[in-house]
Amino acid sequence: MALLSTSFVSLLALGDKSAEASLFKSPVATNRLRPPGAVPEEIFAGKCIRCGRCAEVCPYRCIRVLDIRWGVWAGTPLIFVDENPCYLCMKCVEVCPTGTLVKIKQSETRMGLAVINKRYCVTWREMALCRSCYNACPFKDVAIRLEELKPVVVEDKCTGCGLCVHACPMNPKAINVEPIYSFARVKWK
Repeated sequence: MALLSTSFVSLLALGDKSAEASLFKSPVATNRLRPPGAVPEEIFAGKCIRCGRCAEVCPYRCIRVLDIRWGVWAGTPLIFVDENPCYLCMKCVEVCPTGTLVKIKQSETRMGLAVINKRYCVTWREMALCRSCYNACPFKDVAIRLEELKPVVVEDKCTGCGLCVHACPMNPKAINVEPIYSFARVKWK
């Protein structure tokens, strides 16, 4: 019995490599983002009470609550935008009881920044006409626009919702969302 519990603790300490889970490493990465209005990642785990209200209220079921394999991050919400992007309904920010998800406007959301990989994008690489990311964007011609029929992301307007990633037909994806805002330093007042 002692051997079994020691093995289990060792397994938890190593984390689940197949899911890229880790006991202490943040789960936020390319195409893995916190919901809209999230506070910086350095205080997220301490501020979130893991009530799951954000996931329960999401009508699109894009918010997942992380399981025990994610260590200190277990119970916190995460969106895997390549599987199920955020549709920016903003219901999650309304139900967060702790302010871990700050109430913001849809257009002010900054979950991440979409980045186009021009080597994978058929429009940039082969001059083919693909407008999947452009058509999927809820802020067409504001957050993403076409220049000479090629998609270009407007950095200060992109919400990072991931709808463009989900719509991209390429494998690997020609557009991905980087969580640049998640790791901003906390500004103490």
